Amino acid sequence: MKHILTPLTLAAAFTALPAIADDAAVLDPTIKAQAEALMEAGLKDDVGLEFTESLTTEIGPRLAGSDAEWRARQWAMIKLKDLNFQQAYIEDFNIPYWERVTETASVTGSNPQNLAITALGGSKSTAKDGVEAEVVRFTSLAELKAAPADSLKGKIAFIDERMVRAQDGSGYGYAVGKRSGCAQAAADLGAVACLIRSAGTDSHRMPHTGGMAREGALGALPAAALAAPDADQLARLLERGPVEVKLNIQVKTADSAASGNVIAEVEGASLKEEIVLIGCHLDSWDLGTGAIDDAAGCGIVVAAANLIQQLPGKPKRTIRVVLYGSEEVGLFGGKAYGEAHADQLDKHVLVAESDFGAGRIWRLATGFGEGAMAYAKAMQDLVAPLGVVPGDNSSKGDSDVSVLGNAGVPAISADQDGTDYFDLHHTPDDTFDKIDPEAFRQNVAVYAALTYVAAETGWDFRKAAAPATEDQ
Repeated sequence: MKHILTPLTLAAAFTALPAIADDAAVLDPTIKAQAEALMEAGLKDDVGLEFTESLTTEIGPRLAGSDAEWRARQWAMIKLKDLNFQQAYIEDFNIPYWERVTETASVTGSNPQNLAITALGGSKSTAKDGVEAEVVRFTSLAELKAAPADSLKGKIAFIDERMVRAQDGSGYGYAVGKRSGCAQAAADLGAVACLIRSAGTDSHRMPHTGGMAREGALGALPAAALAAPDADQLARLLERGPVEVKLNIQVKTADSAASGNVIAEVEGASLKEEIVLIGCHLDSWDLGTGAIDDAAGCGIVVAAANLIQQLPGKPKRTIRVVLYGSEEVGLFGGKAYGEAHADQLDKHVLVAESDFGAGRIWRLATGFGEGAMAYAKAMQDLVAPLGVVPGDNSSKGDSDVSVLGNAGVPAISADQDGTDYFDLHHTPDDTFDKIDPEAFRQNVAVYAALTYVAAETGWDFRKAAAPATEDQ
């Protein structure tokens, strides 16, 4: 379902804003006019969609640390140079590697049938011939953890917990807990494997993968996600009596594999040492072609920066586009960038990352110093005609750039409509045809305008609040 923002809802959102100080920032008319022209150009742009289509078609899935991710980096370098970006280069790093080889599951006994599963990132292999055991159902991770000691000895734990659909994707944070916690909790109780209902909101036989640990570590047990209808089926069978499942998961691992961040720049002018960073992640899970997660984000930020670099003059600040590697298995690209540029964080004036699909941006949150709230309002006002309402000031940036946000770099979060995002996320259904071109172009328009303003105004987004006086 599409969420339509009417003038009345926009007005209500602005009315709810806290009062801004009298010295609110006034966006220079020339800069505002150029930003508005960039928004118009973004709404007609095809560069971003072509970039996304090419990546998902010519490279396809891009598992972190794989040969495909390596090909994606080489492909990106060619594309960025073809678009005339300056300073295109790769910063290499290494990660622990995990890859699925085979994955099957079936109910055995008097009701034999196959189940649609996918191994979770970090899953251990079963024995070569698989493992067959009785299944015990739990409604939550908390219920599993509360089970008596050794109560799962020789059995398979099954967490059957549903995810709540939400525009801002807030249901995911809770739902993903079972993905990260099931294997260890089940192992502590003597289980031989763990199954979870997929952390997703669809009703199709397409299970959702995802990593069990943010460090890319190998988990405690073989672990897999069931497609939602198969989780329902297994639950119904368990209502009828004991159920045994045969699970066979085979994986390949390595202590170290090559990855890297692809970086390109639009060189600044008078303040070129200062950096406005916009990012995405180049890797994806291996089931679909990683279109909404996150080839779309890469197309959006590349297209936005490309529009700015086509202007007659350089922006004051340098705009840095970072296509991060190995986000899916542990924010490795974000951490590597933070370490490589630790002595330059004071030169990073603003960061943002597009990593929530290609739905329309509906809210702009900031993470500015208290003295810079007038700048937040000016930026929110600028993109309001595109249907974007103001958010709060708690943003640390999304995904990889949150490493910088948590280190004190000002951030913005251009929040996309994620109502349907977790129908596709980490599934075989994450493919290019799911992208709405009109919504995608609205993203390009928002990113182009905001990035340009951040680069051209010279505003200090770290600005502290003025000290209180006796009159206050």
